Amino acid sequence: MTNLTERMPPKGKKIALREIYGLTLVELGKDNADVVALDADLSGSTKSSKFARAFPERFFNAGVAEQNMIGMAAGLAACGKIPFASTFAVFATGRAFEQIRNSVACPQLNVKIAASHAGIDVGEDGASHQAIEDVALMRALPNMCVLVPADALEVSQMVYAAAAWDGPVYIRMGRSPVPTIFDDGYTFVIGRAKIVRRPPEGPAGVTLIAAGSMVVQCLEAAKQLKGEGLEAMVINCSSVKPLDKETIIMAARESGCVVTAEEHSVVGGLGSAVAEVLCENYPVPMAFVGIKDCFGQSGNPAELMEHYALTAGEIVRAAVQVAAVRRTS
Repeated sequence: MTNLTERMPPKGKKIALREIYGLTLVELGKDNADVVALDADLSGSTKSSKFARAFPERFFNAGVAEQNMIGMAAGLAACGKIPFASTFAVFATGRAFEQIRNSVACPQLNVKIAASHAGIDVGEDGASHQAIEDVALMRALPNMCVLVPADALEVSQMVYAAAAWDGPVYIRMGRSPVPTIFDDGYTFVIGRAKIVRRPPEGPAGVTLIAAGSMVVQCLEAAKQLKGEGLEAMVINCSSVKPLDKETIIMAARESGCVVTAEEHSVVGGLGSAVAEVLCENYPVPMAFVGIKDCFGQSGNPAELMEHYALTAGEIVRAAVQVAAVRRTS
């Protein structure tokens, strides 16, 4: 990955994760001849077109037929290949759910589904194209690994980690550019969460757990909370399944309260996964920042994030609320 690392955007610069996905897929293809790619006639948008140009004999355009694409990927995996199948998240998980369930997850085949345009930041395309339930759908499937990268460096490492993972993987990427958060020392590991901010002194008064585009919002919220005298621990939970239960329980014990944040429905996503862990192991007051059981709508992505309260300000409000009733023993 040396060439790719050198092409990473500097910290703070925004870039669409699908761009890095496309570049990484090419590098992975150079390293491993068993890697193949499929797309459902959206390779220009998912950026798997980069792989198609580099390895035309290992790229398959299924056309507007997502179910067929997943079936083809399953067949390739059964023959020993490592297929990366790409399309928009709403089509991958919605139109092809039955094929993913029965042809990929049930036989535990080595298919990697790399979906772009997830969440409401699809913007003007509207509710029909805004996947706000995809994590819930994929998380519910036995054998499925679910990953949600927060920045460019993480998605590049995630693609390599997915290729090395024995079994089906779902990678969720948005459409809009997001800032680079991590530096070259960052390492992504499936099944591990990353504490990206600890209070400089003493224990945290609240834990903020996020995935994807909401990690940077949590970091901003932590700055604002510090100004109000409340120190926050921020955790990037990019491996939604398998989940890092140990880190989540540790953070809950230290802070006594938790806020989860995700660009996804609050039903069945990251917040639900965290709540399941804490309910069984260490119940604490919780708040859930996400889309409140409704569909999106057409609009400017930034305005939609504000409209659906997917903001640092909303995280601050929720943190102050749960910190007031935090568990102390």
